[in-house]
Amino acid sequence: MTDTYLNLVNSGVTKKLAQQLGLPQPAPLRRYRAGTPLVDGPVLVLGRGKDADALAAVLAGPAGGAPGSTVLDGWDLDVHRHASPDTRYAAVVVVLTDVEHPDQLAGPVLATAGVLRGLARGGRVVTVSREATPDDAPALAAARQGVDGLLRSLAKELRGGATGNGVVLREGVPVTAPSTLGAVRFFLSARSAFVDGQLLTVDSDAGALPASWDRPLEGRVAVVTGAARGIGASIAATLARDGATVVAVDVPAAGEQLAAVANRVHGTALQLDVTAQDAGARILAHALQRHGRLDVVVHNAGITRDKLLANMTPDKWDSVLAVNIASQLRINEALLTSGDFADEPRIVSLASTSGIAGNRGQTNYAASKGGVIGMVRATAPLLVPFGGTANAVAPGFIETEMTARIPALTRQVARRLNSLQQGGQPVDVAEAVAFLASPAAGGIVGRTLRVCGQNMVGQ
Repeated sequence: MTDTYLNLVNSGVTKKLAQQLGLPQPAPLRRYRAGTPLVDGPVLVLGRGKDADALAAVLAGPAGGAPGSTVLDGWDLDVHRHASPDTRYAAVVVVLTDVEHPDQLAGPVLATAGVLRGLARGGRVVTVSREATPDDAPALAAARQGVDGLLRSLAKELRGGATGNGVVLREGVPVTAPSTLGAVRFFLSARSAFVDGQLLTVDSDAGALPASWDRPLEGRVAVVTGAARGIGASIAATLARDGATVVAVDVPAAGEQLAAVANRVHGTALQLDVTAQDAGARILAHALQRHGRLDVVVHNAGITRDKLLANMTPDKWDSVLAVNIASQLRINEALLTSGDFADEPRIVSLASTSGIAGNRGQTNYAASKGGVIGMVRATAPLLVPFGGTANAVAPGFIETEMTARIPALTRQVARRLNSLQQGGQPVDVAEAVAFLASPAAGGIVGRTLRVCGQNMVGQ
């Protein structure tokens, strides 16, 4: 759905009027297009020590190294190591892994402050830090946890479609680990247009850098449920763009739309109610018979039946829980016990910011989506022995047929309640799903990534 207001405040007379009246002026976001560079301009890497040097070497190094390598396969970016207020930076990467006391934050953070006014439209700020743990000394824990607060606050200050996100490394994870580099690249890229104010933890050095950043899912077979329309159709298209063979799944009633999606992505269609007891077995059988393997499952199918809890009925409660979480649990169990879902498998489930912060009139939906977050956290360790992962993506306000039915004034308010002051697009969710399904996310385990423009609710 088109955001008419966004278009009006970015052109002609209405742009000047909005400026004079002090109205919100959301900027058009920089989204991924094939053939465009990772960033449009120089990248400033701040921080001292070997981690900052190593990451800068990858960003600046010549491209075309050996597939699966870390340092040899560089990104060929124009990397600066010292801030210049006269340079218009496309991105700033702040490496804080060696910070041991809050006093040590001042240098790199204030150096960042000195270049923010000149940050390019659609620019990126990415922090790389270590996870705070209960075993840390108080000063160390304070410094590491402080990065969380400063990053989220900084993201709320950025303008012009710029975003701020952080990569948090667990102890022992190298700054050049595949998933560290994968997360940094995702946050720098236009693929993360509607991800803002988020910190994504890298749990291990598992995973691998893809032979091609443009087609990281080459040779993989992916199932997408709820694929006939909206976010599901966009996920199917994005996974196919990244090289995957896609099995598009939806209910028989959506058969015509489902076939159209499958044809567009050169995949296959499977008409199936995900709440069926044998849904997992049928999904696996279809993938094996038609494509010889199954590597990625994206649980996107979901419904809403909104009512205040005082007015909730059993049918509205039960149907939402059945589709949104019980079906996923049943399908996952079938896959995990089959022996045929064991080659670095990926499960990516759609949660929601409602499952994190709650939403009036959505106790059933929020319970189901909170359940998804708990499910991936508990399922992920079961996949680790096979080199696999389970993670979730939690969308905020996304422009879909469902949100188009919201009353006009409520819809406008919902669009502006995030740092980017606009709704996301289905492709924004799809890009996050595609990243978490990729080899480069193999060290990200049981996490939930919000795609919400830094919505003003929740974490």
